[in-house]
Amino acid sequence: MKKNISILSIISIISISLISSDHIDSSFIRGQSSDIADFYAFQGEDTRNLTFIANIQGILSPEDSEAANFDQNVVIQFNIDTNNDNIEDLVIQAVRRGNLMWFFGPEKPTNTGSEIQILQNSEVQDFVRITPYMENQITKNSERGLKYFAGVTDDPFFSDMSTFFAIKDGRKTNFNNPGNDTWSGQNVLSTVVEVPKSLLGDSETINAWVTTHRRQ
Repeated sequence: MKKNISILSIISIISISLISSDHIDSSFIRGQSSDIADFYAFQGEDTRNLTFIANIQGILSPEDSEAANFDQNVVIQFNIDTNNDNIEDLVIQAVRRGNLMWFFGPEKPTNTGSEIQILQNSEVQDFVRITPYMENQITKNSERGLKYFAGVTDDPFFSDMSTFFAIKDGRKTNFNNPGNDTWSGQNVLSTVVEVPKSLLGDSETINAWVTTHRRQ
């Protein structure tokens, strides 16, 4: 089944960005464990699946990465709108418990908007061991065809920030080729779930966005 994806936005409880990467540009959540750096949604290598990725706590130095981990009080929620009304019809939730990342869904959420409830009784739930820094990636395949990963990964975002500011200030007129990757050697915490399209309804088009929610 073909599904087109529209990425609406990246949202955290106290920060909104309309692009797919914000990289700690909000002073309200900078350095906090709920800070969203990137959101990606794309068709998997298996074209019957869609892959969703949320990167948080960017940017982590190699030293910071050694001790970095997901906050057990922060829920990462992938939101999926299947009828184009910009309200989540299905969600996939990820929350750390010890050295495991638990995934719930995709299922209809109990609540929509900023106040959520964890899908504790979800029939679609599983976990994967969180991959420690500099260790081989640990992934897990579920019986229903979902695939999971959580751990420290290299920051995928490329940006030559020094040249960007030079252009912005009128000191340069164009980027170098090749450019200098400001984020080279920096890391993020990644949560990845690959989902069979059959679990996301019959719509050929979905809207998707990611939110982070801190337990109260």
